[in-house]
Amino acid sequence: MKMDWTPQEEGLREILALLRESQSPDTATQRAVQLKLEELNNFPDFNNYLMFVLTKLTSEDEPTRSLSGLILKNNVKTHYNSLQPTVTNYIKTECLQAVGDPSPLIRATVGILITTVASKGDLASWPELLPALCNMLDSTDYNVCEGAFGALQKICEDSAEALDTDTTNRPLEILIPKFLQFFNHSSSKIRSYAIGCVNQFIAQRSQALMFHIDSFLQNLFHVATDDDSEVRKNVCRALVMLLEVRMDRLINQIDNIIEYMLVRTQDPDESVALEACEFWLSLAEQPICKSVLGNHLTRLIPVLVKGMKYSEIDIILLKGDVEEDDNVPDKEEDIKPRFHKSKTHTMKATQIGAENGISDKGKCLKTNGKHFFFQINHFNLEDDEDFEDGDDDGSLSDWNLRKCSAAALDVLANVFREDLLPILIPILKETLFHREWDVKESGILALGAIAEGCMSGMISHLSELIPYLIGCLNDKKALVRAITCWTLSRYSHWVVNQPHDSYLKPLMTELLKRILDSNKRVQEAACSAFATLEEEACTELVPYLGFILETLVFAFSKYQHKNLLILYDAIGTLADSVGSHLNKPEYINLLMPPLIHKWNVLKDEDKDLFPLLECLSSVATALQLGFLPYCEPVYCRCVSLVQHTLYLHVAYMQTPDQYEPPDKDFMIVALDLLSGLAEGLNGHIEKLVENSSIMHLLHMSMQDTMPEVRQSSFALLGDLTKACFQHVRPHISNFLPILGQNLNPENISVCNNATWAIGEISIKLGADTRTFVPLFLNQLIDIINRPDTPKTLLENTAITIGRLGFVCPHDVAPMLQQFVRQWCISLRNIRDNEEKDSAFRGMCQMIQVNPGGVVTDFIFFCDAVASWMNPQDDLKEVFVKILHTFKSQVGDENWRRFSEQFPPQLKERLSSLYGI
Repeated sequence: MKMDWTPQEEGLREILALLRESQSPDTATQRAVQLKLEELNNFPDFNNYLMFVLTKLTSEDEPTRSLSGLILKNNVKTHYNSLQPTVTNYIKTECLQAVGDPSPLIRATVGILITTVASKGDLASWPELLPALCNMLDSTDYNVCEGAFGALQKICEDSAEALDTDTTNRPLEILIPKFLQFFNHSSSKIRSYAIGCVNQFIAQRSQALMFHIDSFLQNLFHVATDDDSEVRKNVCRALVMLLEVRMDRLINQIDNIIEYMLVRTQDPDESVALEACEFWLSLAEQPICKSVLGNHLTRLIPVLVKGMKYSEIDIILLKGDVEEDDNVPDKEEDIKPRFHKSKTHTMKATQIGAENGISDKGKCLKTNGKHFFFQINHFNLEDDEDFEDGDDDGSLSDWNLRKCSAAALDVLANVFREDLLPILIPILKETLFHREWDVKESGILALGAIAEGCMSGMISHLSELIPYLIGCLNDKKALVRAITCWTLSRYSHWVVNQPHDSYLKPLMTELLKRILDSNKRVQEAACSAFATLEEEACTELVPYLGFILETLVFAFSKYQHKNLLILYDAIGTLADSVGSHLNKPEYINLLMPPLIHKWNVLKDEDKDLFPLLECLSSVATALQLGFLPYCEPVYCRCVSLVQHTLYLHVAYMQTPDQYEPPDKDFMIVALDLLSGLAEGLNGHIEKLVENSSIMHLLHMSMQDTMPEVRQSSFALLGDLTKACFQHVRPHISNFLPILGQNLNPENISVCNNATWAIGEISIKLGADTRTFVPLFLNQLIDIINRPDTPKTLLENTAITIGRLGFVCPHDVAPMLQQFVRQWCISLRNIRDNEEKDSAFRGMCQMIQVNPGGVVTDFIFFCDAVASWMNPQDDLKEVFVKILHTFKSQVGDENWRRFSEQFPPQLKERLSSLYGI
């Protein structure tokens, strides 16, 4: 298609002047250029000028031409649908002509532009693109071939699924065999492109690739030892993906592949070694791992431990030689956003999932159904649902060989368990006591990585190792002190279960010193490790509370910005762990002034409020009435944060072009802190609730589209119901239908809190709950009978059904047969408490109303009754009455046959507790 568009001289001059100005370091100039570029988008042929500069104006320097192309790419991305057809056609034609530009920079820019146009307008609207690029691959001009491959690789990355559908006539059937021909090309760049293109289709099990799988493998093996590191990297990447997708094709060669990957994991090019190291992580997920890898462990494990040593570049980036930096202020860009965890109500309405004092999370790997998180400087391998991409220290926080090697050792320890130790113990003996600090550091990391998988085999060594590690907390190298904090935290479960004087006290003393270390990285590692220790030790820490609080409070005056956020977590976790033991005047006087000081200096829009509010929520719950002197300003500010966020949300919904969507985390954290206040202060919150608009705000937030907002709203509703039901009651007819609409187990946490709140409301509302029972009873029965409902939700659902049966037995009892078995199974394992008490009273009332509903599952009821350690006297009498009534109604002979099915322990408990 011939294009007759030509630029005007004056227009060209203006655009070139703009392009030059946009490279100015002055921000005011850049802003003016930005506005001018936006204005120029109103002229239809502005984009033609940009295209002309990129592809035709060879008199200009390459950076200016490339910049023109990148501005054009952004315009295409933003305004594609409003571009005139003549403009899009001009761009498409010029792109195809410039694919083989002599300049690598211009070729790359054209490639980016092509893939942007292709992905915005979909491939079907540019039918000549793929055939044209395909033909160019056979060009004798290297630049044309390389440019076409560069563009194709970007298209394969961006449009992998579109290339494999009928709507585009399955171009892959032509492309895949074509790419395979180029695995043997004389240029390493082309070989690398060819493998890279095919690799895009492995994970989606593309039909065309599966058809040519044998040819693909043959070609891969042919270039496996290529001189070019990019080619080797792509080979490793392919084999890692094939392991998950086509193990059947690799199995015959698996020994050779393992040998190959062993060599590549030690590749002189670290990026190749990293790709190869991923192989061990993938292999550990395969059922055949144990049988195929066992014989290679003696060679693999030393390679992995060696890979865990800091590289020289790591140490430079980590400022590993800087020992004292606690007076150096943090750069704002080093502080990553944190994601708040909404409150989830479990049996005791406690908060789940404190973040262990950890804010940085790096690459996430799914292994054995778990997510492993690696903290940038001292690994933190922990279960969690959400993760942030770390880029804490420039390139260091990217996934690197050290992290991948440690991750691989961790997952292999979970596969091979104690069988790993005969190989690993000699290596640990050599590395842990090594003269060179970086080798010793890698040994300590390895010891931490195997903690979960090899724990039972390590127990016999821990009485020696733990004191040695506690000693390493005083190492003169900061990076050794930091990793030691993490490794000790991985063994804290063992430590807590030993005599305190031998291990817990010395560990706690030294960790608290490290919390006040002069190195920020060590402070962070120690704070994280201490939070883990707090979770393990819980009330075991009570005798040492004064000492712990003095240290944590002193850290307030010492810490720079980033570590302050982790300190809040450590204090919040401490409050969660020791609970009301914190409620002593001397502890309150230590802890509250610095927290309230921070609370007063932070502005409402400052995201540092998140961790502070989370911390205060835990503290308020723990201090209970001890928090009273501080509660009013805290309460009022939380209400105002919720109100302001809802206001911004409404404004954004009404006029999205004038308002940004608000950050709802402010509202979520405020709702959670209000929950903490309601739970801690109980009835004492009544006056504050009365004088605020919280009920109206709650009604709005319960209907929010964001699940986390609803989750926290329902938690607060339940807590306010318990604390001051007189203020909740007038709004019940608005609230209960919303709770009923949120009983969807697809969203576990929302469903959990809605279920819990229904139970709390029904207990307070009593018989008046009747009118609302149809809103949720069937859904609750569905949830309790679903095969995959998580344990916490099952327990909450059973308690709420029991409570509904307690207040409205005649409305719930007719359905008894549909849920009684699963109800009994769900509640047999929970400890005696008031929630279990009310649920069982409800069950007994329902059985009295509809005894026939329990007959076929009576053995399950017997078992659930036997799970009580110490029921209240009147409840015990009801149990006796039901058991004996059943026995007399079926007759002695039937009862004897029935009770023969009981396990001996159940028979014995029923006899001793209830005389039956």
